[in-house]
Amino acid sequence: MTRRDIEFDAEGVTLRGWFYPAEGTGRPGPTVVMAHGFSAVKEMYLDSFAEVFAAAGLNALVFDNRCFGASDGEPRQEIDPWAQVRDYRHAITYASTLPEVDPGRIGVWGSSYSGGHVLVVAAIDRRVRAVVSQVPLISGHDNLRALVRADFIAGFRQQFDADRLARFRGEPPVMVPVVDKDPLAPSALPTADSWEWFTETGSTRAPAWRNEVTLRSVEMFTEYEPGVYLPWISPTPLLMLVAAGDHLVPSELAIAAFDTAHQPRELVILPGGHFDAYVKGFDVASGQARDWFTRHLA
Repeated sequence: MTRRDIEFDAEGVTLRGWFYPAEGTGRPGPTVVMAHGFSAVKEMYLDSFAEVFAAAGLNALVFDNRCFGASDGEPRQEIDPWAQVRDYRHAITYASTLPEVDPGRIGVWGSSYSGGHVLVVAAIDRRVRAVVSQVPLISGHDNLRALVRADFIAGFRQQFDADRLARFRGEPPVMVPVVDKDPLAPSALPTADSWEWFTETGSTRAPAWRNEVTLRSVEMFTEYEPGVYLPWISPTPLLMLVAAGDHLVPSELAIAAFDTAHQPRELVILPGGHFDAYVKGFDVASGQARDWFTRHLA
């Protein structure tokens, strides 16, 4: 599989990634733009998805989110969801300038946090002609309450306020772990399967991944409501892939929100939990996405 390194300007920040040309074509063709979820970098299985798409005749443009991996951006390890949404749109613009790309046949793929981003992008950017949202975040407000005990939430708010005051005084942003072996310890993603997947995948595939984000990233997570955009995606074709046993971004939130979207749309329930879409459930998840893009772009 041939791929090349790419970089492009996102209004002053250089984003870097890979471009996978579609196999067996010598003319401008359909293209899928892809980025990863909360704190993850492109080496954490995005190459595997891109290879599946390229083998099916779809170009794939993969990039690291700003402030992470190979991409520039400060402060490092900060996740601003709206900046990441805009960067998807910058990536679409960049893709449209490449000789291999047909600008009229661009789709977006996202997973987990970026699964929420692509819902927003598809609703507001009509250059998007198909969207696949895998195990998506739907509501930061509701997700926080699904993951954190009610009596802990006030303490989170106090930490957010203290960090805001410290930043006002010129101090660096407070950092918190993405995951912790103890699900009751402070972390951004406090589930046992999050600890297992991030630490194992980081050590085997992505040694550059760092187990920390700014506390402000967690605050912005709680403010983010990508599911609100679902009714506005139509007439762009939407495929949502939800894991039956997902408790990181609870499946019931995604299934309920899907009913607010309009045709053309399709909901597929994947077996397993949140992270199975990348590993033992990869063939099913990637195959569903490949077939959707092939149907609606190629």
